[in-house]
Amino acid sequence: MSEPRTALVTGGSRGIGAAVATELAADGFRVFATASSSSAAASIGSWPEDPIHGLVLRLEDPESIAAGLKQVNALASPVSVLVANAGMTRDNLLMRMSADEWNHVLDVNLRSLHALCKPVIRGMLRHRWGRVVSLGSVVGRMGSPGQANYCAAKAAIEGFTRSLSMEVGSRGITVNCVAPGFIETDMTKSLGERGDKILAQIPMGRIGRPEEVADLVSFLASEKAGYISGQTIHVNGGLFPA
Repeated sequence: MSEPRTALVTGGSRGIGAAVATELAADGFRVFATASSSSAAASIGSWPEDPIHGLVLRLEDPESIAAGLKQVNALASPVSVLVANAGMTRDNLLMRMSADEWNHVLDVNLRSLHALCKPVIRGMLRHRWGRVVSLGSVVGRMGSPGQANYCAAKAAIEGFTRSLSMEVGSRGITVNCVAPGFIETDMTKSLGERGDKILAQIPMGRIGRPEEVADLVSFLASEKAGYISGQTIHVNGGLFPA
């Protein structure tokens, strides 16, 4: 029996990332899910007792990314599916936003894609098969006051997706972006009254579930999605028809 393909999910200890990791494990992938702290990584689990193996990987630190990928390669086959899910916000109005707030958000949400994708895709090229799925956001298209850094990063991910898909498509690698709307996560729970206003604008009348995003990522990671590439697919309940 052939060895299972390996999937790497960043930000896999909670929310959308945890749902994606669980779904991919159910699909038969050998799943690594990352967290930024050792305690969060330990909460994910470890083989062989658990279906998902947690590891520490700090996306703002290229050396941490390299060390995490080295650990993956030591324990499993090269990564065939990369789900770049981890993200963070540091909100402020632009006129009050510090350089650190701007740079930190771009480091985690955008610049980490270069450090992740380059070594992972090298292995995909050798095997002539791979899936890259990055998590964007509806605000990458809509904009959001106080989130110029986050919106800029998420909009850039869409351009990154289109360009990379053109570079690697001939080698059996697909590259797509999933752009969630407002999903039940720690990030949306903190919206307060603003969240109530957003909910009133969603035609489906509810916040989405992490599993609804995970189902789409699972499909894009499968053989069935082999002719879908360079796309940004929105999961937002009709909030922003793209």
